[in-house]
Amino acid sequence: QLHLEESGGGLVQPGESLRLSCVASGGTAFSAYTIGWFRQVPGQEAPGREFVGAVNWNGATTVYADSMKGRLTISRDNVKRTAFLQIDNLMPEDAAVYYCAADQGGAIRAVHRTPMGYDYWGQGTQVTVSS
Repeated sequence: QLHLEESGGGLVQPGESLRLSCVASGGTAFSAYTIGWFRQVPGQEAPGREFVGAVNWNGATTVYADSMKGRLTISRDNVKRTAFLQIDNLMPEDAAVYYCAADQGGAIRAVHRTPMGYDYWGQGTQVTVSS
């Protein structure tokens, strides 16, 4: 069973950058998994977990949410079993709980833009953007 744990969230000011980490334990080789990042505003049922981006098994291919494109960088270190999400120029509307997720397969498919594409989830890390 794969276990994921996010870290790196916190309080930042608008315009600053933040790098979130997602460390995996258990399961099979980290390179076997497609990794996705999602976010959700606490207490908000709709639209639920919003797709942020995803990275394929070796980090060579990434996809990002159109609404955040240009401010995101997703990467991974398979040796350290860690994936990263960097968000630049943070805005108040970026405040949310950010989750990483994993799907065994490695490639990025259309379903990986939705929560349904993933079998494993972390507990999330809170990002607050405020001056």
